[in-house]
Amino acid sequence: MTKPFIKTAVIGHPIKHSKSPLIHSYWLDLYDLSGLYEAIDIKPENLKQGVQDIVNQGYSGFNVTIPHKVSIMALCDEIDDLAKSIGAVNTVTIKNGKLYGTNTDAYGFAQNIKETVILNNWSWSFNQGKAVVLGAGGAAKAITYALIQEGVQEIIITNRTRGKAEDLTKLDRNKISVIDWDKRNQILENTNLIINTTSLGMNAKPPLDIDLSLTPPNALVTDIVYSPLYTDLLNQAKSKDLRIVTGIGMLLYQARAGFELWNGVMPDVSPELEELVLK
Repeated sequence: MTKPFIKTAVIGHPIKHSKSPLIHSYWLDLYDLSGLYEAIDIKPENLKQGVQDIVNQGYSGFNVTIPHKVSIMALCDEIDDLAKSIGAVNTVTIKNGKLYGTNTDAYGFAQNIKETVILNNWSWSFNQGKAVVLGAGGAAKAITYALIQEGVQEIIITNRTRGKAEDLTKLDRNKISVIDWDKRNQILENTNLIINTTSLGMNAKPPLDIDLSLTPPNALVTDIVYSPLYTDLLNQAKSKDLRIVTGIGMLLYQARAGFELWNGVMPDVSPELEELVLK
């Protein structure tokens, strides 16, 4: 029996930098599946027509990245509760010409930490104390949602623009509070988890100015930036013998769920794949 040829893609603008084609193509080869995954550049003003072209060309689905994660929602026929809560769609499945939107960023974030904790045999869990989220963009919202789902009882958000941070408290006003950006170093005391969701520390971006001196020794520090893999934040955490989780895993784990939706296989995240993506 001939395997169906499944076409999938990632859309964004710009899109040449995307690692998603590398990841999905690796899995297609690994599991001997018939299909392709490509990057399609769609400008914001062309989103509706661009998506219609994808539907007309028989694609089974596509990932969504900047700047379309919010605007794509208006084009979806159905959006699941997860994506509605996060307020963004990053994965779309196409069935009979209809678009079904979901979001896998929260899953990717939480799974990356869980797998790293298991791999290192650390005695650590999400619900052991408060979490501090640096930043308040789209990634921060997905991550804050994940923290709530994982049982974190106290979440502090700090952002250079306080208004954006205040907006995230709508996810759960009983658990989420906001602290001004200039007080970020003082709130690290008694923290279980510190997450940088900003672009600060990324290659060609300004550094993240933060002092981990008050961070307790049992804390875990993670950065969603993966270029460089070891940011100044993570290197500072390592120098203080804190547990660290790099950002590459979030990218890889969030891709798994979409791949399964389209291809019927939940792929593995391997050191070989991680090495390939980081080249």
